[in-house]
Amino acid sequence: MKQTFATLASLLLGLAFVIGNCTAAEKPVLLYSQYFNAPGENRYPADGDFSEVIGALRNDFMVRTNSDVLTTKTLADVKVLLIANPNDQPHGTNPPPHHIAGQDAITLYNWIVGGGALILMGNQDGHNLETTDVNKFLGLIGMKWADHYTDAKKLVLPDDAPIIGGLNWAYYTGNQIEITPGHPAQPRALVMNDLDQKPEKGTRDEAGCLLAIAEPGNGRVVLVTDSGWIANWALDDRGIGGVAIKDEDNLRIMLRLTRWAAHLPTE
Repeated sequence: MKQTFATLASLLLGLAFVIGNCTAAEKPVLLYSQYFNAPGENRYPADGDFSEVIGALRNDFMVRTNSDVLTTKTLADVKVLLIANPNDQPHGTNPPPHHIAGQDAITLYNWIVGGGALILMGNQDGHNLETTDVNKFLGLIGMKWADHYTDAKKLVLPDDAPIIGGLNWAYYTGNQIEITPGHPAQPRALVMNDLDQKPEKGTRDEAGCLLAIAEPGNGRVVLVTDSGWIANWALDDRGIGGVAIKDEDNLRIMLRLTRWAAHLPTE
């Protein structure tokens, strides 16, 4: 009898192991790539200021983080690619960062059109953000970053807004997005700056798009003009630069956007 129970227990443990592995294997892969970040800059490390959002994304995705070159092979099983604050200039005496240009841009665009999803986030002005080559790449999708800025504010999103309606976005300063009307990639604004909702601090507050999406080919793109909004200091309401935006839903917004990008239910 003891042997029977031991055998049954062993089988159950084996079944649990198999089920656990199958569940993990079924999760789509999300790659947080720092390939376009300047070596040494390390503004949003996965085990630092992005640790909370990376941890939450693991519920829905098999998350990888690295700085490896993006090739057809390294992107083969990736469903969502997250890039934050692609850099322009070197950090200190380190080598210069890669730009989204040349073969890197071609590989990335072909991967998206083939069914990949890109979440690309800019940053506050002065944070070594590269825009010239990024905008050449984004032009293929009917969007570009523009040098018009809005200071940190809480945006209460309308209930009828697609994907993220009814949530509060703590936006920690960034530039704007210009959209090409009638582009085949279907670029469209998801969040327009509401001038009736004033910045917490600062005077810059221009009308325009702060978050946009597009669907080139079989892929999806989410373009945001801030990266700090999903940093730990934003998610726990500590804030930065003397601004702390309370009662935000930033983590829920990020999870919804990422699930939409991956063709998963947004709730």
